[in-house]
Amino acid sequence: MANICAVIAAAGEGSRAGLPYPKTLFPIKGKPILVRILELLAPYNDEPIVIVNKDGKEPINECLLKNNLHAKLVVQSMPRGMGDAVLCIENTPDFSNFEHVLLVWGDIPFIQPKTLAGMVNHHIKKGSDFTFVTRLVKQAYTMVLRDKLGNVTRLVETREKGITNLESGERDIGLFIFRRSLIFPALREELPNKWGKSTGEHGFLYIIEHLVSKGLQVEALPIAREIELVSLNNIEDVTPYL
Repeated sequence: MANICAVIAAAGEGSRAGLPYPKTLFPIKGKPILVRILELLAPYNDEPIVIVNKDGKEPINECLLKNNLHAKLVVQSMPRGMGDAVLCIENTPDFSNFEHVLLVWGDIPFIQPKTLAGMVNHHIKKGSDFTFVTRLVKQAYTMVLRDKLGNVTRLVETREKGITNLESGERDIGLFIFRRSLIFPALREELPNKWGKSTGEHGFLYIIEHLVSKGLQVEALPIAREIELVSLNNIEDVTPYL
């Protein structure tokens, strides 16, 4: 197995979904989303890092104990965005020993083992620098742009561009793998589009355009299934699957 550190970004509060606890703890068919993701990641890293907010640390730790699961909890002290959240893990013990980081958003409950394996295996076999999973959809909240040869050029976040009329296109699903040594220095740089215009937060997806501009190997794999697009933003998003 490649030298991979798995990371779950779960610092978001559940308040926007009407929950009194972190939304990663919301149960789908009796099993919290976090538990589902940890079980999915186990073949790659049996003690992943979970990025939490200060109020979510205790309930998430309780969930781990209840389900006899292990993870390193890293607190994002303030909600400064996903890029900031990822940077929070940099000083975790032994993190510098890992070559690759496998990152998954903490509110997507239905990632399939086959999809994850396809992404990881492709990334390692091809020697890529940054690889992520996508799907063609009718309404793309994020939009993968490619050149005439099919190479990824950037990923547009429609919210940050003020786009309200969503078009069909290729979007990411919140599943990534990348080289640690390349991404963390880039996240510390003051790059274009680092700070969201609508949120003022340090984003993450802007990094793709920077990597491409540096001639690094970025690949988007359109291998996601329809169910893998489901994420918990509102309870209604997952109601059909309860």
